[in-house]
Amino acid sequence: MIPPAWSSLPFFTTDWPRIAAALENDPRPILPPRDRIFAALNACTPAQTRVILLGQDPYPTPGHAHGLAFSVEPEVRPLPRSLNNIFKELIDDLGAAPRTGDLRFWARQGVLLLNTALTVPAGQAGGHAKLGWSTLTAQVLDALNDRPRAAILWGNHAQGFAPHLTRPDHLILKTAHPSPLSARKGFFGSRPFSRVNDWLIAKGDTPIDWTNA
Repeated sequence: MIPPAWSSLPFFTTDWPRIAAALENDPRPILPPRDRIFAALNACTPAQTRVILLGQDPYPTPGHAHGLAFSVEPEVRPLPRSLNNIFKELIDDLGAAPRTGDLRFWARQGVLLLNTALTVPAGQAGGHAKLGWSTLTAQVLDALNDRPRAAILWGNHAQGFAPHLTRPDHLILKTAHPSPLSARKGFFGSRPFSRVNDWLIAKGDTPIDWTNA
């Protein structure tokens, strides 16, 4: 279950056994399914990661979360409100959006869709925010501080991890979160997708195809 490419992180020795035991003993339904908890890290090795997109915790609605931040299973309709706002910004920025809310095709291009808490009790948003997952987030970002990468940090929670990305040649985009409560406070109109692609192209790298699965 531990993602092989990240298994050297101290978290998996010092913190994961305790968290795993807490999840095992929690009588509530836990999301995403156990075999999807580390899906984001399994989808992107450190070497493959070109863009970091930090979420907060998995969707608390059963059937939505599948281990990648902001992403849902392809049959989910309507889209979660934050993801719907992300798609609105994609259309404004690039003129199109994906056909479904399944963003695994972003991960296949090197976008690490990492939540800062990897589990949530069903129906209880933020219910595992203090379980200890933030240690993993910090260590992942420390590991990704070795070469220039783009980081999209939406909202104060994600931006709180910015100190782990210290290189001056990172591209770090900080705006409001796409949730309905804050999207109009700086998320809409921020054009993060084209800005990341412009940065990648300027480095001689391949841009991300954000819109076509």
